[in-house]
Amino acid sequence: MPVVCGYDESPGAVRALSVAVEVTAAFDDTLVLVYGAAAPGSLGEEYAAHRDALREAGRTALDHAVAVADDSGVAATVEVIDRKPAEALLDAASRHGARCIVVGTWGESPLRGALLGSTPHKLLHLSPVPVLCVPTNSPDSANT
Repeated sequence: MPVVCGYDESPGAVRALSVAVEVTAAFDDTLVLVYGAAAPGSLGEEYAAHRDALREAGRTALDHAVAVADDSGVAATVEVIDRKPAEALLDAASRHGARCIVVGTWGESPLRGALLGSTPHKLLHLSPVPVLCVPTNSPDSANT
């Protein structure tokens, strides 16, 4: 059962990737790295340009994440999905029969996450598989 990890090069995603690689290695599984690339709007020339720019940013971010996985001896696949991050992660987890979804957090309060619709908050309420939320800063973050 693969491990799905949301990755966008943010500080939270960098820490989440580290944990996702550890979990994947412990289960001798495959890591599925996902970038949700939903462009706002749906019409016009600007939409296509924005969508293409988001896809390219996603591919670049995921290339970096694959390099980290490779350095750790973990097999990884990548998906740039034209959906919002939480929807993209839920879709990938469903299609791959994921063991869990790993995402980073920004240290926001539960109320702020509920009001602003953070990806971890959405996943915790909607995911049928376990969600591992990795904080950006932890007591031993200097060691990772």
